[in-house]
Amino acid sequence: MHGVRLKKSLGQNFLGDPVWLNRIVAAAGVAAQDTVLEIGAGAGSLTRPLAQAAQRVLAVEIDGRLLPVLRAVLAGLANVHLHHGDILEQDLGQLLAAAGLESGAPYKVVANIPYYITAPILRMLLEAAQPPTLLVLTLQYEVAQRLAAGPGDMSLLALSVQVYGVPHIVGRIPAGAFFPKPEVDSAIVRVDLHAVPVVPAPELALFFRVARAGFGQRRKQLLNSLAAGLGLGREAVRAALEAAGLEPRRRAETLAVPEWLALARAFFN
Repeated sequence: MHGVRLKKSLGQNFLGDPVWLNRIVAAAGVAAQDTVLEIGAGAGSLTRPLAQAAQRVLAVEIDGRLLPVLRAVLAGLANVHLHHGDILEQDLGQLLAAAGLESGAPYKVVANIPYYITAPILRMLLEAAQPPTLLVLTLQYEVAQRLAAGPGDMSLLALSVQVYGVPHIVGRIPAGAFFPKPEVDSAIVRVDLHAVPVVPAPELALFFRVARAGFGQRRKQLLNSLAAGLGLGREAVRAALEAAGLEPRRRAETLAVPEWLALARAFFN
């Protein structure tokens, strides 16, 4: 109707199956008093049920060609605030305030995130001065598995998320539920955010510096990867590992968040 051809470069695979759309809304537990930030409104197929359940929806869409589509689909829904722009270039606080959300008031995020910007969007939301209380994300299934992994299969991405909240996979969405059909399945991931991060704010920089070093050479034992990544002698690294109660032969993917925190503190001390 609108003559819009979808762009693969923007990760435009739109979910139209009402069963899965309703499952996403249910996974977010959207209630009449909620404010929802939707990143990537697309053609509005998810925006509509969100608006029907929530007090207000702030829908952000980067592709200006889709604005007429969204206005047509969302006609009659006065509680939707449509914003054209790249979420990564916005001041999140100003965006929420413009939609009528008071400073410090809770909100939820629902997003169908393209793979290539998953990490920067997560970082922006988790580190925001006014973070959400809950994330419900539609991601590629393999990325969702990485996000929700436990010790033994941890990645730097999983660690980065689990410092701030608890992720789990709600459901696996078949590729055929999207248009155009992607090459892989997707998953609904819910992340319940902690009131405060597991790692205290003053220790975050050191925590992630140590973690990045550990994951820098994943196939190597921690003794070797940390020595190389931090530019320290092996004996200094061995002493820190022992002080944290960690076996030097362990590998980065086997450590849980509290173990990384103990290790960062050992290096600091």
